[in-house]
Amino acid sequence: DGKIYDAYVIYPKNHTSEANFVEYFVYQIMPDILENKCGYKLCIYGRDIYPGEDAASAIEKRMQKSRRLIILLTHQLIHSKEDAYDQHIALYNALIQNDTKVILLEMETIGTYGNLQESLRFIIKQQGTIKWKEEHTVHPQSPKSKFWKQVRYQMPLTCRSS
Repeated sequence: DGKIYDAYVIYPKNHTSEANFVEYFVYQIMPDILENKCGYKLCIYGRDIYPGEDAASAIEKRMQKSRRLIILLTHQLIHSKEDAYDQHIALYNALIQNDTKVILLEMETIGTYGNLQESLRFIIKQQGTIKWKEEHTVHPQSPKSKFWKQVRYQMPLTCRSS
Protein backbone atom coordinates (compact mmCIF):
# COMPACT_ATOMS: atom_id res chain seq x y z
CA ASP A 1 0.00 0.00 0.00
CA GLY A 2 3.03 2.27 -0.16
CA LYS A 3 2.95 2.95 3.58
CA ILE A 4 6.15 2.88 5.62
CA TYR A 5 4.69 3.30 9.11
CA ASP A 6 1.90 1.49 10.89
CA ALA A 7 1.09 4.61 12.94
CA TYR A 8 2.03 8.27 13.31
CA VAL A 9 1.94 9.33 16.97
CA ILE A 10 0.56 12.76 17.95
CA TYR A 11 1.19 13.94 21.51
CA PRO A 12 1.56 17.27 23.35
CA LYS A 13 5.10 18.57 22.97
CA ASN A 14 5.17 21.23 25.71
CA HIS A 15 7.44 20.50 28.62
CA THR A 16 5.43 20.39 31.83
CA SER A 17 5.52 17.87 34.65
CA GLU A 18 2.54 15.97 33.20
CA ALA A 19 4.28 15.91 29.82
CA ASN A 20 7.19 14.00 31.36
CA PHE A 21 5.07 10.86 31.65
CA VAL A 22 3.58 11.40 28.19
CA GLU A 23 7.06 11.73 26.68
CA TYR A 24 8.22 8.65 28.58
CA PHE A 25 5.13 6.81 27.27
CA VAL A 26 5.75 7.98 23.68
CA TYR A 27 9.51 7.39 23.56
CA GLN A 28 9.85 4.34 25.84
CA ILE A 29 6.65 2.40 26.53
CA MET A 30 4.96 2.64 23.10
CA PRO A 31 8.06 1.65 21.09
CA ASP A 32 8.82 -1.16 23.56
CA ILE A 33 5.34 -2.65 23.23
CA LEU A 34 4.30 -1.82 19.69
CA GLU A 35 7.67 -1.99 17.91
CA ASN A 36 9.82 -4.39 19.94
CA LYS A 37 7.11 -6.81 21.09
CA CYS A 38 4.52 -6.53 18.31
CA GLY A 39 6.57 -5.68 15.23
CA TYR A 40 4.83 -2.41 14.31
CA LYS A 41 6.70 0.61 12.92
CA LEU A 42 5.80 3.92 14.56
CA CYS A 43 6.62 7.44 13.40
CA ILE A 44 7.28 9.67 16.39
CA TYR A 45 7.98 13.38 16.04
CA GLY A 46 11.35 14.12 17.61
CA ARG A 47 12.63 10.64 16.83
CA ASP A 48 11.74 10.03 13.17
CA ILE A 49 11.71 13.57 11.81
CA TYR A 50 15.25 14.74 11.31
CA PRO A 51 16.90 18.00 12.37
CA GLY A 52 16.98 20.43 9.48
CA GLU A 53 13.93 18.94 7.78
CA ASP A 54 11.05 21.31 7.13
CA ALA A 55 8.81 20.16 10.00
CA ALA A 56 5.50 20.96 8.31
CA SER A 57 6.19 19.04 5.10
CA ALA A 58 7.96 16.23 6.99
CA ILE A 59 4.90 15.79 9.24
CA GLU A 60 2.56 15.68 6.23
CA LYS A 61 4.75 13.18 4.36
CA ARG A 62 5.10 10.91 7.40
CA MET A 63 1.34 10.96 8.01
CA GLN A 64 0.65 10.08 4.39
CA LYS A 65 3.01 7.12 4.78
CA SER A 66 1.24 5.92 7.95
CA ARG A 67 -1.67 3.48 8.14
CA ARG A 68 -3.02 4.88 11.44
CA LEU A 69 -2.85 8.06 13.49
CA ILE A 70 -2.53 7.65 17.24
CA ILE A 71 -3.52 10.78 19.18
CA LEU A 72 -2.71 10.94 22.90
CA LEU A 73 -5.47 12.94 24.55
CA THR A 74 -4.25 14.92 27.57
CA HIS A 75 -5.44 18.11 29.25
CA GLN A 76 -2.33 19.76 27.84
CA LEU A 77 -3.24 18.79 24.27
CA ILE A 78 -6.85 19.92 24.73
CA HIS A 79 -6.11 23.25 26.44
CA SER A 80 -3.12 24.15 24.29
CA LYS A 81 -3.54 27.66 22.94
CA GLU A 82 -1.70 26.98 19.70
CA ASP A 83 -3.33 24.35 17.56
CA ALA A 84 -0.72 21.67 16.98
CA TYR A 85 0.03 21.51 13.27
CA ASP A 86 0.29 17.72 13.21
CA GLN A 87 -3.05 17.35 15.01
CA HIS A 88 -4.70 19.74 12.56
CA ILE A 89 -3.35 17.86 9.51
CA ALA A 90 -4.20 14.49 11.07
CA LEU A 91 -7.81 15.40 11.69
CA TYR A 92 -8.12 16.87 8.20
CA ASN A 93 -6.76 13.64 6.67
CA ALA A 94 -8.97 11.47 8.84
CA LEU A 95 -12.23 13.37 8.43
CA ILE A 96 -12.09 15.18 5.10
CA GLN A 97 -10.00 12.78 3.02
CA ASN A 98 -11.24 9.80 5.06
CA ASP A 99 -8.06 7.90 4.33
CA THR A 100 -6.52 7.31 7.74
CA LYS A 101 -8.00 5.64 10.80
CA VAL A 102 -7.50 7.50 14.08
CA ILE A 103 -6.82 5.76 17.40
CA LEU A 104 -7.50 7.99 20.42
CA LEU A 105 -5.64 7.16 23.63
CA GLU A 106 -7.09 8.98 26.64
CA MET A 107 -4.00 9.31 28.80
CA GLU A 108 -5.77 10.97 31.71
CA THR A 109 -9.42 11.41 32.60
CA ILE A 110 -10.68 14.13 30.31
CA GLY A 111 -14.17 14.25 31.79
CA THR A 112 -16.53 16.13 29.55
CA TYR A 113 -15.39 16.39 25.96
CA GLY A 114 -16.97 19.83 25.59
CA ASN A 115 -13.60 21.60 25.43
CA LEU A 116 -12.38 19.45 22.56
CA GLN A 117 -12.41 20.70 19.01
CA GLU A 118 -15.45 19.54 17.11
CA SER A 119 -13.51 17.14 14.88
CA LEU A 120 -12.13 15.26 17.91
CA ARG A 121 -15.59 15.11 19.51
CA PHE A 122 -16.94 13.65 16.26
CA ILE A 123 -14.29 10.89 16.23
CA ILE A 124 -14.93 10.12 19.91
CA LYS A 125 -18.67 9.88 19.23
CA GLN A 126 -18.00 7.51 16.29
CA GLN A 127 -15.50 5.17 17.94
CA GLY A 128 -14.72 6.20 21.52
CA THR A 129 -11.31 6.31 23.15
CA ILE A 130 -8.97 3.77 24.71
CA LYS A 131 -8.39 4.82 28.30
CA TRP A 132 -4.99 4.48 29.96
CA LYS A 133 -5.62 3.57 33.57
CA GLU A 134 -2.21 3.27 35.12
CA GLU A 135 -3.60 2.09 38.45
CA HIS A 136 -5.50 -0.74 36.72
CA THR A 137 -2.54 -1.81 34.64
CA VAL A 138 -0.55 -4.30 36.66
CA HIS A 139 2.10 -4.66 33.95
CA PRO A 140 2.02 -1.44 31.87
CA GLN A 141 4.64 -2.87 29.54
CA SER A 142 2.89 -6.16 28.86
CA PRO A 143 1.35 -6.44 25.39
CA LYS A 144 -1.22 -8.76 26.99
CA SER A 145 -2.78 -6.01 29.15
CA LYS A 146 -6.31 -4.92 28.29
CA PHE A 147 -5.07 -1.48 27.17
CA TRP A 148 -2.52 -2.84 24.70
CA LYS A 149 -4.94 -5.47 23.40
CA GLN A 150 -7.41 -2.66 22.60
CA VAL A 151 -4.68 -0.64 20.87
CA ARG A 152 -3.50 -3.66 18.85
CA TYR A 153 -7.10 -4.42 17.84
CA GLN A 154 -7.25 -1.02 16.11
CA MET A 155 -3.81 -1.31 14.52
CA PRO A 156 -3.18 -2.89 11.11
CA LEU A 157 -2.88 -6.68 11.12
CA THR A 158 0.87 -7.04 11.44
CA CYS A 159 1.41 -7.91 15.10
CA ARG A 160 3.67 -10.92 15.50
CA SER A 161 3.26 -11.49 19.23
CA SER A 162 0.29 -13.23 20.77
